[in-house]
Amino acid sequence: MSWLYEPEPGEHDLDESDIRIRPNPKGNKPRTKIRPEHQDAVLGFLVGIDKNRYQVLLHEADVQVNATLAKELRKDGPAVGDVVALTGDTTGEDGGLARIVRIEPRTTLLRRSADDSDQVERVIVANATQLMIVIAAANPEPRTRLVDRYLAAALDAGLKPIICVTKTDLQDPAEFLANFAGLSIPVVETRSDEFDLDSLHELLASEVTVLVGHSGVGKSTLVNAIAPLANRAVGVVNEVTGRGRHTSTSVRAIKLENGWIIDTPGIRSFGLGHIDPKNLLRSFEDLWETIGSCPRGCTHLADSPDCALDEAIESGVLGTQAASRVDSLRRLMTSLS
Repeated sequence: MSWLYEPEPGEHDLDESDIRIRPNPKGNKPRTKIRPEHQDAVLGFLVGIDKNRYQVLLHEADVQVNATLAKELRKDGPAVGDVVALTGDTTGEDGGLARIVRIEPRTTLLRRSADDSDQVERVIVANATQLMIVIAAANPEPRTRLVDRYLAAALDAGLKPIICVTKTDLQDPAEFLANFAGLSIPVVETRSDEFDLDSLHELLASEVTVLVGHSGVGKSTLVNAIAPLANRAVGVVNEVTGRGRHTSTSVRAIKLENGWIIDTPGIRSFGLGHIDPKNLLRSFEDLWETIGSCPRGCTHLADSPDCALDEAIESGVLGTQAASRVDSLRRLMTSLS
């Protein structure tokens, strides 16, 4: 006796034409990975980001519009300084919202990591041409090693560095600046109550300059002097800790008569985990020629035998600040490794 069910003749005698295919209830077309090229999109310069809203200054109309981000760009979105393509409402009227559908190719990219062991890049600014390192002569005290980090990041990103010393009426910066005397980079000095605007505007002309520096060094005050209509919030330094309070909480690009400046929040640490070690060596311009005399395979660290840096320190050919500069380089190299 068979326990298998045997259908009656014709009971399940079906073919494909008997199967009912449920229609797509939404009537949508099948999904595809092919995205439209948006040839008719308009171009603009990204000047600010506020949560999930992007402020873009259109190239042709000179109108600022608010925009959201296309879904396919949410993983690696744009940064301030990017040239982006927009569709949707680009009139700039209240309530209008455009959509960023493409990021144009970048020429430079300034990045940092959380610390030197972190390989995750944090994009700060795109398409800048200069990096102005803003430090205070006092209150808060200047840090040579932080400046060295900025210089390494600038060279790695392909930016021209500038050093701007503020609050020189509180302290003579000559001793501090002696650490960088061997570098061929411009230096600007300003007082708390006076700015050499002619020199600043000359350096900033036809450039996209990003300002970086420790909290409380006076970046926002400097920006307000250069561009009075920017109206960036300014703060004071804590008398107990000697640290500045964050007054700029977001990156913002500000248009000048001839050029752009980009203000950034104060940064107390600047990780270099993402940069090329060769660019770190090249950022120490005053030591680079000496490094070229080292024997093959030299690590340039303190335990490296016959390192030309040690010989140069002993002979005094690198000047009185040589030991400090070499120590700073070696600390950075050790940290990155």
